[in-house]
Amino acid sequence: MKNNIFGKIVLFVLMNACFFNVYAQKYVVSGRVQLSKQDAAGATVSLTPTNLKTACNSNGSFEFNEVAAGNYELSVRFIGAKNYSQKITVNNNVVVNVTLEEAEGRQLNAVNVQDSSQRMASGNLRQVEGTAIYAGKKTEVVNVASLNANLATNNTRQIYSRVAGINIIEYDGGGLQLGIGGRGLNPSRVSNFNTRQNGYDISADALGYPESYYTPPAEALERIEIVRGAASLQYGTQFGGLINFQLKKGPSDKPMEITSRQTGGSFGFFNTFNSIGGTVKKLNYYAYYQYKRGDGWRPNSHFDQHGAYLHLDYQFTPKFKVTGEYNFMHYLAHLPGGLTDDEFKTDPGQSNRARNWFRVNWNLASISFDYQFNDNTKINWRSYHLYGGRQALGILSYINRPDPGGTRDLLDDTFKNYGSEIRLLHQYKLTNDQRSTFLAGVRVYKGLTLRNQGNADDGSGPSFKYTGSFPSGSGYKFPGTNVAVFTENIFQMNEKWSITPGARFEFISTRSDGYYATKSSPYDDFYYIQNFEKKSNNRSFIFFGIGTSYKPVQGIELYANISQNYRSVNFNDIRVINPNARVDSALTDERGYTIDGGIRGSVNSWMRYDLSLFYLKYNKRIGSVNTKSADNLENYRLRKNIGDSRNIGFESLVEADLLNAVTNGNSKYKLTVYTNFALIDAKYINSLDPSVRKDNLVEFVPPVLFRTGISFGNKRFDIAYQFSHVGKQYSDATNAEFSDRAIDGVVPAYQVMDLSASYKWKWFTLSGSINNLADKRYFTRRADGYPGPGILPSDPRGYYITLQFKH
Repeated sequence: MKNNIFGKIVLFVLMNACFFNVYAQKYVVSGRVQLSKQDAAGATVSLTPTNLKTACNSNGSFEFNEVAAGNYELSVRFIGAKNYSQKITVNNNVVVNVTLEEAEGRQLNAVNVQDSSQRMASGNLRQVEGTAIYAGKKTEVVNVASLNANLATNNTRQIYSRVAGINIIEYDGGGLQLGIGGRGLNPSRVSNFNTRQNGYDISADALGYPESYYTPPAEALERIEIVRGAASLQYGTQFGGLINFQLKKGPSDKPMEITSRQTGGSFGFFNTFNSIGGTVKKLNYYAYYQYKRGDGWRPNSHFDQHGAYLHLDYQFTPKFKVTGEYNFMHYLAHLPGGLTDDEFKTDPGQSNRARNWFRVNWNLASISFDYQFNDNTKINWRSYHLYGGRQALGILSYINRPDPGGTRDLLDDTFKNYGSEIRLLHQYKLTNDQRSTFLAGVRVYKGLTLRNQGNADDGSGPSFKYTGSFPSGSGYKFPGTNVAVFTENIFQMNEKWSITPGARFEFISTRSDGYYATKSSPYDDFYYIQNFEKKSNNRSFIFFGIGTSYKPVQGIELYANISQNYRSVNFNDIRVINPNARVDSALTDERGYTIDGGIRGSVNSWMRYDLSLFYLKYNKRIGSVNTKSADNLENYRLRKNIGDSRNIGFESLVEADLLNAVTNGNSKYKLTVYTNFALIDAKYINSLDPSVRKDNLVEFVPPVLFRTGISFGNKRFDIAYQFSHVGKQYSDATNAEFSDRAIDGVVPAYQVMDLSASYKWKWFTLSGSINNLADKRYFTRRADGYPGPGILPSDPRGYYITLQFKH
C-alpha cells in the first residue's frame, strides 16, 4: 500500500515537472533598430504585456532572453523618431528589425536598462525625465552597476570618481556617513546639497539642520544623480544643488531575483547584503537587508550597522501607479577621536579617546502617486515622513589634553519631519511646431528638531542618559515650516536651440523654544539655572534662473545657466555648548548665485565628455574664525558671517572605451579610461571680520582635484585602477597653518591609489579590492567637535573580497 502511494506521488511529480517544462519553455526575441540608416543606439524597446524593457546597444541591437510563448506587442521609442509598435507571436526564437520614421522634438520617459555591463559609468540627465526638467543645467549621473568599486564600504572616492570638482571627507572606513562637497562648499555630511532618495528628502532637517546621517548602501543603488547650483529652482535653495540616490527596483522580466553579497576585509570588516525583487503581474517589489561591522584600524573604532528597505509599486492602470517605500537604519559606533599634528606625524594609528560613542536611528517612509493624463501631461505627488535621531556621547574638550575623566557630554537630537511635493509636467507645441515643456510644482514641509545637551555618566560605555533632572547644557524645540512654489519652462525655439527660464517662491518660518543652563556659582557648590528663550524668523522671497541649450550637430551640446541661491541660518546650532566652537547669535542668512557654462557630448558611442566653467558668488558667507575670549584665556572657533566670497572654476570629465573606438563597437572587451580634472580659485573678496583678510582662500577648497583610472575586461571579468590627487586646503577662513588644538590648520595635499578586480561565473561573482594601494598616511578633515576634535586620519591600505550570488 505504501509503495503504491509512493508510486502515485512520484508519477504526479513527474507529470507536473513535464507540464512545467512545457509551460516554461523560453525563447529569445532580438533585433536591430535604425533611424535614417543609422543605428539607433539607446532606443527604448518594450515588450508588453510582460513589462520587459531594454535599450539598444551601440549597434542598435537589442535582445530579450527567456520570453515565454505567446502573443506580444513590441514597442520602440527613440528621441527624434515616431513611436513604433508591432504585434509578434512567440513560439520560437524571433528576430525583428525595425526602421524608425523621423519626428522632431519628442521627449521620452526615463527607462530602466536591464543589461548595464557595457554601459559607461558616467552620464548626464536628459532634458526631461519623469516630472523634472534638466535642460541647460550641469547634470551628472553615476551608473553604479557599471563601476568596479568597493561598494560594501561605500568607498566614496571610487563611487564618485567620475563627478568633477567633488571634495571628499574620508575618515569612516565602513561608509556609515557620506561627506562630499562641490565647488568649494563644506563637504561635512553633504550639508550643502539638497540630498534626496528616489526624489524625497533624507537629511535631518531641510531647514534647520540639512545634514545627512543616513547614506543608502551603494550595493542597493541603481544610479546617483547630481544637479549643480541651478537645481535650486526645483529642489530647494542650496548652493551645491541636488544629489539624488535612485535605488534599485525589482527586475521587470522575472517574478523573483535574489542577490546575496558577502564581504570580508581588513580591520575586522564584514558586510552581508541580501536583496529580493521582481515583478508579479502589476506589482513590482524590491527589498534588502544589510548588516556590517568593523573594528577600524585605530583603537576604539568598532561599529555595527543594520539597514533594511522595502519598495512596492503597483500599476493599477496603464496611466495610474502607486509606490510605497520604507527605510530603516541603525548604527552604533565607537569613536577614536582626533589627533594633534605631532601625534599624527608620530603615529596616525593611535587614539586618545576611549569613551566617545555615536548612535543613529533612521526611519523613513514615503508614498507617491503617478498619473499620466495623456502622452503630453502627467502628474506626480510624493509625500514622506522621517522619524530619526542621533546621539553623540563623549569628551569634546581639546584634543591636546588627556581625557580628564568624570562626566561626559551628551548631544541628543530627534528629527520629526513631514514633506509633500506635487509636480505637473505638460508638453505642448509652439507656433514653430517644436515641442516645449512646462513644469509647475508645490512643496510643503513641516519639520521639528528636538535638541538636548548636557552631562552624562562618567563611565566608558554607550550609556546615552543624562545625569540630573534635566539636561545641564540646553534643551530646545526647533519647529520649521516651508512652502515653496516653483515653475520652469523649456521653450524649444527650434530643433537645436532651447531656452529654459524658471522661478521659485519660498516662504520659510523657523522658530526656537527652549532654555540654556548656567551655573549659579563658579565654585564647586552650584546648581544649574534654566534661562528660557524664544526666537522666530519668518521670511519670503522669489528667486529666478534661466538656462539655454544649443546642439549644433548630433553629439555636441553647448549649455549655460544662471540661478540664484539661498541658505538659511541654522537656529539649532546657536546653543551648542562646545569649548572648541561657538556661534554668533547675530548670524544672518546667506545669498548668492551660480553661473554655469560648458560643452558636453559624445563621439559615436565610445567616448563622452563634459567640460565646463562656473562662477559661484556667496554673500555673507558663514564660516569659522579662530577667536580669543575677552579675558584672553580661551581660544575657540567662532561661527559667524565672515564675508563675501567668489569661487571660479573649471571642471572636466572625459571617459572613453578605446577598444570600442578601434573596433567600431565589435570588440567583446572594453578598455575604459577616464580623467576627472578640476581647478578652483576660491577667495574672500569682502571681509566682515578683521582676522579674515581680503583674498584669503576659502576653507575646504582644494585648488586642484584630479582623478583618473583605467579598466579592462568584458562581461565576465574586469580589472580597474584609480589614482586620486587632492590639493592643499585650509580648514578655516583665517588660513591658519597650524594650531595646538589641531582644529585649525592646513589639510595637506594627498594622493591615493586603488585597485579592484572581479570575475563572473554563471550565478556567482567574485570581486576584490585593495584600497589605498601605496599605504599613504593622510587626512581630509580637522573636526572641532564630533567625531573629533582634531585631525581624523584616513584609512591605510586595506584588503577586501566579496562573493556575490545572483539568480
